[in-house]
Amino acid sequence: MMHRPSIRKEREPTIALINIVFLMLIFFMVAGTLSAPKNSNVTLVKTQDLEGAEPDHALVIMEDGRLMHLGKPTDVSGFLAATQSPMGTARIMPDQNTPALRMITIARQLRAAGAQRVVILSEKARQ
Repeated sequence: MMHRPSIRKEREPTIALINIVFLMLIFFMVAGTLSAPKNSNVTLVKTQDLEGAEPDHALVIMEDGRLMHLGKPTDVSGFLAATQSPMGTARIMPDQNTPALRMITIARQLRAAGAQRVVILSEKARQ
């Protein structure tokens, strides 16, 4: 009788793969930062791949259209006065349910009052 040679498959180095996955996990845990929105009543718009900016001195647009700055009700002129207008960049932080027309109106008012750029702050979407 003839014996067939047994075919052995080489095992993949799973330990090395597991080590790489854990190192990547630790890297992203250390490198990533999480922060809550300044105003807990605002649900931010979700976007991806946009330049981030700190929400300090941002004009918050509430869901019902009210404007807030540093936790106090305001309007566009009050916001500009508090941020020592004329300014280069005005930051607005809209609630997720804010109508786009309301954001456009406020952005136009800010531009007309002297802001060179209007930046919309949002929450980065999880992938």
